[in-house]
Amino acid sequence: MRRPLTRLAAGLSAIALGATLVACTSGQETPTAAPAPSSDGTSSGAPASGPIEIALLQKQGDQQYFVDEADGAKAAAQEAGDVTITVADLGDDANKAVSEVESAIARGVKGIIIVVPDQAVGPQVIKLAQDAGIPIMAADDGIKDASGQAIPFTGFNGTDMGTKVGDEAARLYQAAGWAKEDTRILALWKQDLSVCTDRVEGAKAAFTKAVGDGNVPDIIEVGTDNTPTNAQDKTTATLTANSDVKHWVVWGCNDENVSGGVTALQNGGVKPADIIGVGLGAYLSCKDWAAGQDTGNKAALYISGIDVGKAAVTAMVAYLRDGTPLPPETIAQTYMVDATNYKETGVVCT
Repeated sequence: MRRPLTRLAAGLSAIALGATLVACTSGQETPTAAPAPSSDGTSSGAPASGPIEIALLQKQGDQQYFVDEADGAKAAAQEAGDVTITVADLGDDANKAVSEVESAIARGVKGIIIVVPDQAVGPQVIKLAQDAGIPIMAADDGIKDASGQAIPFTGFNGTDMGTKVGDEAARLYQAAGWAKEDTRILALWKQDLSVCTDRVEGAKAAFTKAVGDGNVPDIIEVGTDNTPTNAQDKTTATLTANSDVKHWVVWGCNDENVSGGVTALQNGGVKPADIIGVGLGAYLSCKDWAAGQDTGNKAALYISGIDVGKAAVTAMVAYLRDGTPLPPETIAQTYMVDATNYKETGVVCT
C-alpha cells in the first residue's frame, strides 16, 4: 500500500480535485433541483438563481480535519461565486444538530451539508429538510432516512481506510520482529459510530490477513469519544491493567485516538521503539515528526478535509444551479505517510 516517495510526490502534484474524488452512481436515481421533497434527501423543482447560502453543520468542528473541511467548503464557494457557507459546530450534541437544521431552514438556506454527531439523528434531520423542500447531503458519516435509504454522501470509504492502516501496521509489526505473546494491539474508537467500526474492523481484517491468523497478538478494544484526551485516559487505565506487555500496536478511528493512545503509553513508560502507532488523519501524528521527536507515532493515513469540503459544496452548487444530480457517493483518495514524506502531501500539523 505504500508508494515510493517520488511516485507519491509526482502523483499528488498532478491530482486535481476532480481526479481525487470518485463519484459512484451505482444506478441510484437522483432528482434534479430544488424545492419539493424527495425520498433521498434531494428535492425537485426549478434551479436556484441569485445568491446561494449553504449550511455546513459539523460535529466536533474544532478538530483540524473539520476545520480543513470548512476551509475547503468556503474555497469552493468562492470559486463558484455568489455562494455563502454558514458553518455551525455541533460538537457531540445530537439535539444541536436538530436545532441547527431548523435554524438553517428558518433562515432560508438553499442547501444543507451535515456531519452528524450521532447517526441515529439521521431520519429526523433528513425529514426536516425534506419537509422544507431543501436538499441535504451527508459528509463523512453517512445517514439514512426512516425507510433506511441513504442520502447523498461525500467522504471516505471506512473499510478501505482501515485496510490501509492494517496493512501498514502489519508491515511495521513484521519488520520489528516482535513476538505476539508479549505484544498487544490497542484499538480505540467511538463504538456506536458505524464509520469508525468500519475503519477498525478493516484494520483488523487486513492485519490478520497479512500476518496470518496464528500470529495476531491479542486485541484490546477500547471505547472512546474520539478525542485525544479521552483516548489518553482510557489507554492509561488499559496500560495499568496490562503492565507486563512489552510492545504495543495502536490503531483507531482517527488521529485523535491514536495520538492519545501513543501519548498515554509513552507517559506510562513504554519506549517509542516499542510502540507502533498508525494514525488516521496525520494532522496530529505529524507534530512529533515536525519536531524531530522519537515517537511511537510511526505512520498515518492522510485524509484531506479540504478535498471533502470542496467536493460537497461543488456538488451542491451544481445541483442547485444546474440540476446536476447529486452523486449518491463521492469518495476521496487517501495516502499513507510517515516522517519521511508527510510534508509533500500537504499535511497541516496541529
